[in-house]
Amino acid sequence: MSAHAHVSQLPRTAHTGRVTQARVALSEWTKLHSLRSTRWSLLVGFLLTIALPVLFAAVTSSHWGSMSPHERADRHPLDIALAGVNLSQLAIAVLGVLVITGEYSTGMIRASFTAVPRRLPVLWAKTAVFGSVAFLLMVPPVLIAFFASQAILSRHHILQISFSHPGVARSVIGGAVYLMLVGIFALGIGAIVRNTAGGIAAFAGIFFVIPPLMNVLPTSWNNAISQYLPSEAGRQVFSLTHGDHSLSPWPGTALFVGYCALALAIAAVLLVRRDT
Repeated sequence: MSAHAHVSQLPRTAHTGRVTQARVALSEWTKLHSLRSTRWSLLVGFLLTIALPVLFAAVTSSHWGSMSPHERADRHPLDIALAGVNLSQLAIAVLGVLVITGEYSTGMIRASFTAVPRRLPVLWAKTAVFGSVAFLLMVPPVLIAFFASQAILSRHHILQISFSHPGVARSVIGGAVYLMLVGIFALGIGAIVRNTAGGIAAFAGIFFVIPPLMNVLPTSWNNAISQYLPSEAGRQVFSLTHGDHSLSPWPGTALFVGYCALALAIAAVLLVRRDT
């Protein structure tokens, strides 16, 4: 009787341990920042976003006097400042794939789904945490790349463009937005494929293989179709202007966001059907 009375008087724990979206997000943040692949991929993306524009600006500045009018016309200062975005997207995409496929390869996904039986909060938390980290860490390098390239090109008045010029701030910050969306799209692909090599190959095929292959089509077909591809629509996020056969910035951004949402929606359906 005394033992029973003693047990019944034990204080209850302050926390019930109920699974909430906030707690799942905190768990995903712990996983993300504890991995070396996260630090290396983000560091590579950070450095490439800055290094390529600086190099491109230095080469352009030193050879400006010997360039033909056609070559000079191709050197838009904003294109120079954001040249690194096109290269660093691969590092961000690889990390986006690894965020989900890394758990499948190690078997940790079983523990995650045991702790969160409903499954989908894990996907939403991974997306929100990774997207936030990618955006916040890519804003500084795109700003540095812009102002550094402008400083290098300061000798050539025609290559100067103000950050307050209409559309420039939107384009520069859009570079960070684009990298964030690329990472989210790659995460969705990784969740669909559930394999690191397969996810990276699928992303590379969509962004780097399909667009050049469109050149085998008749020109009218190529012009009509290419502007709606994820890679082409996505680049409008940080484009100051648009060509005759490309979407304008806001429709292009909306379409790329739609592609990201579609990838996550397919991943969510497969996640519920395959892993329950």
